[in-house]
Amino acid sequence: MDEATRIDRLEMRLTEQDAVIEDLNRTVTDQWRVIDRLTRQLNMLREQVEEAAARGAPRGPEPPPPHY
Repeated sequence: MDEATRIDRLEMRLTEQDAVIEDLNRTVTDQWRVIDRLTRQLNMLREQVEEAAARGAPRGPEPPPPHY
């Protein structure tokens, strides 16, 4: 294989690798956006559950039901 052919093959391989790196970068960026959105949603839900638990927490002993 002559040097020109070898250089051509290396250039094609480099171009393909650049495309793969760009695709991977896009994928990782998209995944981080999703992770960030899900993390914010999880925090909001956690706060809502904590607030609901605080509002519904018994303030003293619960009286027995009327049939006792």
